[in-house]
Amino acid sequence: MPSPLVRTALPPTVSLEAGEGGLPRLAVANATARALVYLHGAHVAAWRPMGHEPVLWMSRHSSWAAAKPIRGGVPICFPWFGPHATDKGAPGHGFARLLDWTLVAARDDDRGATHLSFELTPPAPPPATWPHPCAAACHVTVGASLELALEIRNTGTEPFTFEEALHTYFAVQDVRTIEISGLAGTDYLDKVGGTTLRNQGPAPIRFTAETDRVYVNTQAACTIHDPGMRRRIVVRKSRSNATVVWNPWVDKAQAMPDFGDDEWPQMVCVETGNVNVHAVTLAAGASHTMTAAIDVAAIA
Repeated sequence: MPSPLVRTALPPTVSLEAGEGGLPRLAVANATARALVYLHGAHVAAWRPMGHEPVLWMSRHSSWAAAKPIRGGVPICFPWFGPHATDKGAPGHGFARLLDWTLVAARDDDRGATHLSFELTPPAPPPATWPHPCAAACHVTVGASLELALEIRNTGTEPFTFEEALHTYFAVQDVRTIEISGLAGTDYLDKVGGTTLRNQGPAPIRFTAETDRVYVNTQAACTIHDPGMRRRIVVRKSRSNATVVWNPWVDKAQAMPDFGDDEWPQMVCVETGNVNVHAVTLAAGASHTMTAAIDVAAIA
């Protein structure tokens, strides 16, 4: 199925196909991994390295429509995170995940990984909620590791400030039995019931209720220890000063139309970002690139 959103030749490991809801997607099948990437939002919807179960979680109730975000995988949040600061009618987490991105490069390397590069130029004139000329690029490497790089460029003549996140949903056997290490001693904004500043203390993160935390001043790698699936998932990052950890639990899952009432135990979000106090101010003509790398390993 040809698409004006694909402006490069595809290697044999990549095929363009109609995905859920008829949305065009790229299916990657190389010697090291399988993946699905939608052009809607440059959205990585699935990644499974060889020898492992799928690493990313996807809701069975996701909306698959051009005007809707995809629930699961790796949504791109830009240029704000959560609700817009002044416009209640603006889409949550910005517009980047609601727009079609263009594939501009695709290639395989000698390690067996596949590299995809997407570009986004928001339509003109810019919306009143974001009156700043800009462009974005997302680089995805599908291999034994999943590597993501989000590049934001200020194409205007004035500086602007933005938030960004790779809002990654991970598949777990039961969120009530997992632990997340790497953030011991780190301060976080507790968004459940407000934005109280707390400290993680020496213990790993465990889940007993709705959890929505912005860990600040951290560039640390995080590890999801999942005894139920007998694996650990490691998330490393660069040029990111915040890590968001989220699980909606019972009530919030029931309140979301694109999230199944019984799906919350099988997922956890560990998000690479620059949000809240770590919003980025970008000078005219400058660019900023944030990266995340995800690895998975079996445990005894």
